[in-house]
Amino acid sequence: MADQQAGLTVESAIANLRQTDDLGLRYYAAWWLGKMRVGDRAAIAALLAALHDEADRSPDGGYPLRRNAARALGKLNNPDVAPALVACLDSSDHYVREAAAQSLEQVGNAESIPALRQLLAGGVAAAVQVPGKPHLAQPYEAILEALGGLGATEAIAEIQPFLAHPVQKVQFAAARALYQLTGESQYGDRLIQGLQAPKLPLRRSALIDLGAIGYLPAAEPIARTLAENSLKLIALKGLLEATLRAHPEPKLHSDSGQIMALMDGLL
Repeated sequence: MADQQAGLTVESAIANLRQTDDLGLRYYAAWWLGKMRVGDRAAIAALLAALHDEADRSPDGGYPLRRNAARALGKLNNPDVAPALVACLDSSDHYVREAAAQSLEQVGNAESIPALRQLLAGGVAAAVQVPGKPHLAQPYEAILEALGGLGATEAIAEIQPFLAHPVQKVQFAAARALYQLTGESQYGDRLIQGLQAPKLPLRRSALIDLGAIGYLPAAEPIARTLAENSLKLIALKGLLEATLRAHPEPKLHSDSGQIMALMDGLL
């Protein structure tokens, strides 16, 4: 396995991550191992070690290499990395906590639910922007999405107040999670309303969330959304995959055909 542009192999990427003093090479190596889904023992050990790195510090005191290592570990489909990712939820770096929450959802580790719920402590009242920082007190979007993806029905009461959070993307994340946890159409419909948001980043966020939950009534609204066709196709692909899981019979279901027709119209 090699990266033609960088000349990397699995062995050289692991060596760069472990041994080099070049912080840029180490950062790239962590990203590359995740991108290439390198899940052997040596790669995982190197990435786990990188979660404790002290050398790569950003001007605001963050840990860029730790962030990349946490993201990479989520791509390896190995449940054994979950305890290390849970430990990252206590990091002083907001973006390490965000990467860990996202990766715990990818790994599918339900044992991480209590630690994720703890990050919602204080509810919406505590979910304010940190003075002097561009982010909220916790990475609430990632936390809410992880709880939804992990099936944390015990957290429903804690998630519901975030539907009224002043940041719309946090509202969308709460609606996404609540649809996954309850199956109630009101939450999917709320995301469809987000497709009409005046700002493009919000419409993009709603598209991503609808694709993630596979909400079939959103198919035509997605196709009509004022956003890039490439992103609409990704969202519709999510709906199509959900429909195929629900109707695995050999004959193509009418819902699948409808979505494919909408996708063809965007190509």
